[in-house]
Amino acid sequence: MLSETNSCRRLLLSIGGPILAVILVILGWGLAVWAFDIPPYVMPSPARTWTAAMDDLPTLLKGLRITFVEFLLGFVLGAGAGFCFAVIMDASAWVRRVLYPILIASQAVPIIAISAALTIWLGFGLAPKLVIVALTVFFPVVVNVLDGLASVDHDMLNLVKSMGGTRASIFRHVKLPATYTPLFSALKLSATFSVTGAVIGEWTASTSGGLGAYLLQANSRLNTAATFAAIGFLAILGVMAFLLVVLTEYVLTPWRSSSKARRWSPSYWRVTAAAAPTTSPRRI
Repeated sequence: MLSETNSCRRLLLSIGGPILAVILVILGWGLAVWAFDIPPYVMPSPARTWTAAMDDLPTLLKGLRITFVEFLLGFVLGAGAGFCFAVIMDASAWVRRVLYPILIASQAVPIIAISAALTIWLGFGLAPKLVIVALTVFFPVVVNVLDGLASVDHDMLNLVKSMGGTRASIFRHVKLPATYTPLFSALKLSATFSVTGAVIGEWTASTSGGLGAYLLQANSRLNTAATFAAIGFLAILGVMAFLLVVLTEYVLTPWRSSSKARRWSPSYWRVTAAAAPTTSPRRI
């Protein structure tokens, strides 16, 4: 009973804390607009922003869905490609020496600088936006996964090899778990950046709409309230992206969130008891 009460208390604190912070930010925003008498075309009040959001709610929700699809597909593509490149570079020192400087040099080029070229090469559809989002995720995943693979204890690797472990089993049971922590750290860092990449892609190839296209149109019409409404929806999308990564981490690495032993079914205990040795160990 006490443990359930503590769990409920922690849940309320984890949910209530961010909600309270958002409320305080909105109150501070409204107070600043009222105290300094800021014109609406410079910074609208929360009430004006809410009214603009409700007036264009169907359009904003449609843009949210489009941008979320672009983010999700590009994020999965970039994370998968980055993970595969890191594994290949870890397996071959020659490949790592050749590709690593190229990856570093590619990060010196701003994404917005190559977005126009991607539009020329790939058209105005979904493809250039996916590539931009994937490029945003790719490099952090490669670097962090490489660090995780390099941090594996060599004595552990030698021990598993001496016990007859194959390269596949060594990777699955020793190297792969070592990449979880740096991989999800990179994914959390890239989650919000990927939303920015999707917006940049929509600015250069905005035939299918999205929050980026809506933001650009509202800004061109000097509709500050609609601009702030779009920014608010982008913030919601960024939080959704981060929470999606956190949920995936919780599902794939349950041992990091709880140190309690798993509750097994009675059949598990019967099988374990039957497989256990019946003879007691000898006393030395």
